[in-house]
Amino acid sequence: MNAYIRLGRIEDAHQLFKEMPEPNVVSWTSLMAGHIDAGQPKVALWLLGSMAWSLVVPNAFTFATIVNACSILADLNTGKRVHAQVEIFGFQCNLVVCSSLIDMYGKSNDVDGARRVFDLMGFKNIVSWSSMITAYTQNARGHDALEVFRKFNNSSLDRPNHFMLASVVNACASLGRLVIGKVAHGAVIRGGNDSNDVVATALVDMYAKCGCLDYSNKVFHKIHNPSTIPYTSMIVGAAKYGLGKLSLELFQEMIQRGINPNDVTFLGVLHACSHSGLVNEGLEHLNSMYNNHGIVPDTKHYTCVVDMLGRTGRLDEAYIIAKSIQVKPDEGALLWGTLLSTSRLHGRMDITFEASKWLIESNQQVATAYVTMSNTYALAGRWENVHKTRSEMKLNGVSKEPGCSWIEIKDFTYIFYAGDVSSCPRGSEVIGLLKELERRMRERGYIGGSEGLVFVDVEEETKEEMVGLHSERLALCFGLISVAKGLTIRVMKNLRMCRDCHEAFKLISEIVKREFVVRDVNRFHHFKDGSCTCRDFW
Repeated sequence: MNAYIRLGRIEDAHQLFKEMPEPNVVSWTSLMAGHIDAGQPKVALWLLGSMAWSLVVPNAFTFATIVNACSILADLNTGKRVHAQVEIFGFQCNLVVCSSLIDMYGKSNDVDGARRVFDLMGFKNIVSWSSMITAYTQNARGHDALEVFRKFNNSSLDRPNHFMLASVVNACASLGRLVIGKVAHGAVIRGGNDSNDVVATALVDMYAKCGCLDYSNKVFHKIHNPSTIPYTSMIVGAAKYGLGKLSLELFQEMIQRGINPNDVTFLGVLHACSHSGLVNEGLEHLNSMYNNHGIVPDTKHYTCVVDMLGRTGRLDEAYIIAKSIQVKPDEGALLWGTLLSTSRLHGRMDITFEASKWLIESNQQVATAYVTMSNTYALAGRWENVHKTRSEMKLNGVSKEPGCSWIEIKDFTYIFYAGDVSSCPRGSEVIGLLKELERRMRERGYIGGSEGLVFVDVEEETKEEMVGLHSERLALCFGLISVAKGLTIRVMKNLRMCRDCHEAFKLISEIVKREFVVRDVNRFHHFKDGSCTCRDFW
């Protein structure tokens, strides 16, 4: 039977199993594992139910196998029932079973359940530690993943393997934690895992997401035969850095080497065209997806196209595409949110209100829709509509997400909130430097304030004060007094960087003769000598 399973002849293996007069636990478990390997995890679960009617008692390997089936299916309810049987049969302390349970809970988006299993384990090996770190990383809890990694380093004699290191690097990528990412890279090299494709791909992605495209490029070119995933990471990274032509060159190189792109690769390509103003090239790539590669464009791809057309002022075409695509509310949120942003940018109030209406009625990005409507009315001087919109927001309990930026210095993250000076580290020094930079910027012709960023009719002086205390400015000034000269200051932000702060950062980079990299919700901005890599197109 095992021979049939290894040869991939699962039906023959199953037939032979049926002919066994009294199959034992090894036979049952082997057949379950065979069906899982054949992509039939539901059959494995059915076999467990059938096994319950026999006199055969499952062992630890049986439960580990079945938990793996639940993990593949992300079937939390069945997984919990299997976990109950694990407790009943007394395998709750088994290392292999517990590691499988951690993985199952993690892939079923119940990371707290995974942590409960992990904490109750008397002994943990490299697999259980890796499973817990991976569970946190996959569920967007990178801080917890790094904390578990620290505990592993402090309490275990084992060296991290490539699975663990890849998860740690992915956690650093999601958080933009460059310092810890570099420490993890050092561990990769010391452990001889730098030639591992999985780890190398994670490093390419991490450096790209932390704004170090040069490092990303170096790691990428050390991969002997890069596959689709590392190529895609480089394409997306270059696109978000405003290097659209580099993204397209990488894509062409990939095709010439006979490497098939996937749907994510095309998202990177379309994103590159969008952020570089390459509209015709972008439309050609959209059409080639199915015609040349058999990939059907989905809502995310059309969202990139809407963004691409909208940025260049072709709002009517973008609107037609958005209207022509039938999407569910959750899928259409990004599409209509993108149209909302670009239409406001170009002063198309008709499309702005249409997009806002769609989002509000679909209960998607409601705060963004209301805020954009309010700002659009403010730009037009229609203050009665501004106050009415604000009243509706309060009545419906809608609040705008507060601006937040953070900066990492020596393995510690400092967080800054818009307008919050009281909690700002080294607050008096930061405000003092901010005022000095404002003065020097005005000497160069800088005009403070920011059109469209306020919700009520306020005095110009108040506008300038509000914008001047945006979180990224506080983070930058803290970086200027805390990061040694010669080092690039890297700021992360949870929202899109406003145009006024963008102009200020360009001037400040020229005044202080330093480089800054800002990662906002959309892309990277690399400021140097009074200019930005986005070339004011973002």
